This record gives sequence, C-alpha cells and structure tokens, in this order.
Amino acid sequence: MPLYMDIHKFGEISIEELKSAHIADKSIQDQYGVKYHQFWVNKEAGMVFCLMEGPDKETCALVHQLAHGNVACNVVEVEPGFFKLFMGDGLPVEHGMVQNDYGSTDPGYRHILVIDILGIGYIARSNDYKSLWVPLHSKNLVLNSIARFKGRVIERLGDDSLVGIFNTAINAVRCAKDIQHELLEHMKKSPGDQDWNIQFRMGLSTGHPLTETGGFFSEALTIARRLCLSAKENGVLVSSLISEVCTLEDISPLRALSPSEDAFVHNLFELTESNLPNKSFNVDHLSRAMGVSRPQLYRKTLSLTGRSPIDLISALRMVKAMSLMKSNFGNVSEIALEVGYHNPSYFAKCFQKNFGCPPSEFMRVRGFS
Repeated sequence: MPLYMDIHKFGEISIEELKSAHIADKSIQDQYGVKYHQFWVNKEAGMVFCLMEGPDKETCALVHQLAHGNVACNVVEVEPGFFKLFMGDGLPVEHGMVQNDYGSTDPGYRHILVIDILGIGYIARSNDYKSLWVPLHSKNLVLNSIARFKGRVIERLGDDSLVGIFNTAINAVRCAKDIQHELLEHMKKSPGDQDWNIQFRMGLSTGHPLTETGGFFSEALTIARRLCLSAKENGVLVSSLISEVCTLEDISPLRALSPSEDAFVHNLFELTESNLPNKSFNVDHLSRAMGVSRPQLYRKTLSLTGRSPIDLISALRMVKAMSLMKSNFGNVSEIALEVGYHNPSYFAKCFQKNFGCPPSEFMRVRGFS
C-alpha cells in the first residue's frame, strides 16, 4: 500500500492525549484497510506528523476523523526510500510516538545542507565537459564528511547539488564547517590541480516534514537551495532557524542570517524566480516589488550574496536554464525564452560565459539532444 504522512496543528494537547488518539486510530484501522505506524510531536510549534499506509489519502484522513475527530491540515503520499533518507531509521518509538537518540520526543525537524560544487577549468579549451559535473575528489570529500557527522545523502534532486540530511542541527553545522575547511585546504594546497580548481557554495536550513500546503520537506529543501544559491563564493549561509537551536559560537565562522535577512532572501527569490521568463524584468522592477530603493537593494543583496542584484538575476536565470536542460525541457531556443532571453544567440553567449561551453554542446554531451 502507498505510504502517507499528514500534519495536524493544535493549540494545546498533551502527549497522553496524542497516544490515546493513536490507540483509537489503530482500533478501527483494519476496517478501512489503513495501518498507522508512528507520529512525531513538536509541542512548541503545536504540530503533529503521522505516518501511515492506506489505499488513498482520503481514507487515511477519514480514519483519523472517525477515531478521535482530529482533521489533518494536509496529507501527502511519500516515497518509502525518500522517507527513510529524510526521517532516518531505527529511532525508538513509544506507544507510536517517535523519540530521538537521547530519549526525548523527536519534534520531526530535520536539518538540510545543500552543497553546490562546480569545476571552473577552461572547458572550452580542454573540451573536458566532465567539469560541469561535481568533480569526483571533492564529491567524495563531501560524502565522507556527511557520513562522518551521521548525515544521510540525497543526490540528483533535479540538479547536481549534493544534499545532506541530519537529525541534529549541531551535526549539520559541524559538517558544513568541516566541508568548507577541507575544500579550502585542498584548493590552497593544489592550486594547479584540475581536481581542486573549483567553486562551491552551501546553504543550511531546517524544517518540518510537511506544511499546510507543501509536499514532503519541499519547503525546507527550497529554503536550503536558495541559501546555497545566495551564499558568497566558497561560503556558507545558515538559516536563522538554525541559530535558534545552536549558539553563535557553534555556528562561527559560518554566516548565520537574522530572521529579517531570512525574510529578505525569501522575498528576493520569490519575486525573481516568478519573473524569470519576463525579459523586461530588471532591478527597477525588483526594487519596487521588494519595497526598497535601488541603493538599499544593492547594499543588502551584495552584503548577503557577494553579488549585485543584476548579477544575481543573471545567475538565477543560468541556474534555471541548466535545470531545464537536465530535465529535457526543450531545445535551446525554448529554454532561452523560458528564462527571459528572446535572443537565443545572446543566451548562448551568456551560458558559455557562465559554464564554459555552448548550451547546444552541453545538451549533446549530457545526452539531452
């Protein structure tokens, strides 16, 4: 049967009440072909997440309602392997409630580290298009570090980023610091080595399995990716939510955002990404939509990302173009239009400047044309 997860939002509810509700679910589940497995409780946020199997999400929601009257805010189907990578395996369960390794209630938070590494060799001269993949030595370094800090790896979520999932924020932070230190050391020691001629960025965020409208960890992944794209070259951006559970001393020297900076990055990406197909979208449009002056937008964007607003818009257009190519969206002209370039030749010029090869050649080598 398919696997589902749901989210409930409560004002005040006790652990004993939740355990009783789980027993009530199990008492009638067989009548409807549903099997309730376990649940996670975040008392501070007033959220409960339930894991179950059933014929469809409507039936799973109905059993909840009939058993104890609680109605789920959202129910989504979850791929079992994906679920295991995010939530982990083998955690203790007491009367259906998941606990963490330390014996306390597991609130369902998971901490997501997105690592983007790009080879920056002279691709056009060497025709070594493999450098558009994550270089092997740096990839292995990242994978080893994630494993060492008890993380789980997710690869190929629509791009070539590496993603580490951690049960604890402190392990996620320590892993990010370790990766940054090791990559920089290798780059410093081997300046002429093509394997270490790289650029990297990392973003670290935290989130619940579900929101009231999103898919399984979709919001948390989006935030972590945006932080990764926003980070300065060879830098790490850390969500303000991480600073709520780790001290600034733990996080240092990584760059931790304040809540207002988090909100700024969110708005910046929401507005920019929704307008990428609009060829006339520019910094003036963005500053008006953000409600700040052009100088303010420039200062804030440069401070956070190391790039001007126009450079960031161009970078996001190129990232989107690369993603569309890897998903076999269409030909070069169609992809150019989708990211706001009405002149395919100019788009090809910008793409080659960013990635070192023409888009048509990249698609041919990757097998998408």
